[in-house]
Amino acid sequence: MVTRRLVLGAAAALLGRSAAVAHSGEPLRIGWLAALTGPSSAPAVGFNRGVVLAVAELNAAGGVRGRPVELVTRDTQGDPAKAANAARDLISHAKVHAIWGPANSAETLAVLPMVARAGMPCLHPCVVDSLIDPERYPSAFRMAPSNCQWEEAVRGYVLNTLGVREVAVFGDTSPYGTGAVAASAAGFGRDGARVVQSLIDATRPDVTPDMLAARNAGAGVLVAWSASVGLLSRLMNVRRKLRWNVPILGHPALGSNEVRTLLDRPGNWERVYTVNCRSCSVGEDGKLPERSRAFVAKLAAARVALHDTSLWWVACGFDAVHLVAAAVDRSGASTPDAIIDAWNQLKAFPGVFTDYSFDPDNHNGFPQAEVVMAQANSQHDGTFALAPGIA
Repeated sequence: MVTRRLVLGAAAALLGRSAAVAHSGEPLRIGWLAALTGPSSAPAVGFNRGVVLAVAELNAAGGVRGRPVELVTRDTQGDPAKAANAARDLISHAKVHAIWGPANSAETLAVLPMVARAGMPCLHPCVVDSLIDPERYPSAFRMAPSNCQWEEAVRGYVLNTLGVREVAVFGDTSPYGTGAVAASAAGFGRDGARVVQSLIDATRPDVTPDMLAARNAGAGVLVAWSASVGLLSRLMNVRRKLRWNVPILGHPALGSNEVRTLLDRPGNWERVYTVNCRSCSVGEDGKLPERSRAFVAKLAAARVALHDTSLWWVACGFDAVHLVAAAVDRSGASTPDAIIDAWNQLKAFPGVFTDYSFDPDNHNGFPQAEVVMAQANSQHDGTFALAPGIA
């Protein structure tokens, strides 16, 4: 059995069960809406490693109040329609007690109305702001930063750390890119920055005109909101060709390993900063925070790979299972109302990814202070180095 350390100290105290406790009673069934195959499978594959490890640890320690934890996984393939059908199956036929996922925003948008109608407790990691609304979706809770939290971290770094007030905000023409650019430009405008905006088709082969327009407008930094690594790489390549060495900041895709293969030269990745989380960032001492180091050691002991995924994906999946388990242990019941009520009273629950807090009016559990900027080209075993000036 993998030994619990540090990160699970409080969780173990809550669950209060030893390995000697025999499994008994109805299993605690956790539904997992996972895009394990298909073009958008990378996040769910990472989340799944944490989910599987957490379930194995809980069962080895006697389960939750003596009940075994049963994971009921449905591969949605990243398709919103398949995600909706899978959610219906988990609720109506598998009779799960809570759902974790989906792992991307389009699927979650299709699932949440159904979850709300059923009153099914649901945790998800998706960033689109509208995917958490305690009035429309009272049973849904977010474990990861929202897009507005990403935007606030980027804006704060630009204005307060870099000291730049002339900003070019780029995005693709997708609904996400359009909305993110509008929100980002509005935020900079409220804080007194001068902003030029540009929406670019992600398939456009040449972004030189957009970059020239931003340079001619006097921009001292580029903020990019797109998950398209092709578009982001072209921005970096054109920046070098124009000999315009301004910083580029924004979406986590800026730090994707795919970017490396699309750059004209490795140096084009310099002065590029991505939003990240403190728990998965390496400080000036070259170390992760203590809790994260303990978790990485746990993963190594369990032979869970990190070289091809992000630590935050694995940590968030691990925490999701423990949030369900802790809610059932605290309330003594696994009914939907009992789990939702327990989450609505959760204060600083010590996960690996962060300390989660919810209340009836706020179902965003990730604290703003834990959203940080990192060096996009520094990824190693799923972690990044903090950006210059981040303490």
